Amino acid sequence: MIQRIIISVLVFVCCTTLYAADTVMVKKDPRLDILSLKQLQANQRSAMMTPNGLYKGYRIQLASTPRRGDAFARRSELMSRFPDQKVYVIFQSPNFKVRIGNFLKKEDAEKFKALLNKIYPQGVYIVEDGVEYIPKEEEDIINQ
Repeated sequence: MIQRIIISVLVFVCCTTLYAADTVMVKKDPRLDILSLKQLQANQRSAMMTPNGLYKGYRIQLASTPRRGDAFARRSELMSRFPDQKVYVIFQSPNFKVRIGNFLKKEDAEKFKALLNKIYPQGVYIVEDGVEYIPKEEEDIINQ
């Protein structure tokens, strides 16, 4: 009987000791949080990119013509009217397509399309395309 009590007490003490030992304290370097945040930003940026290094976005297509001269005339006209926007002539057989702008958000493209519709009432479309974009420098995370 005494043996059973001693064994029971030993089992109880061992179990409570093991139960108390399951808490783990992790002390990590605070620089790991900064590194994790930078990796998150890099992952978000790469998710927005196309395989050729451009960002996923929108452009506005104003013309699709088989005549090269017409496409470049429209390009020149757009460059003179909107010098702050880039104009692109893309050849997709058999047509030359004239596109303008580099918009990351469709809302921005729609605003510019509304402006273009006043000048060109027909044939103005928003198209998904790879756009040129240079991300603004994020704030220095280390100094925060």
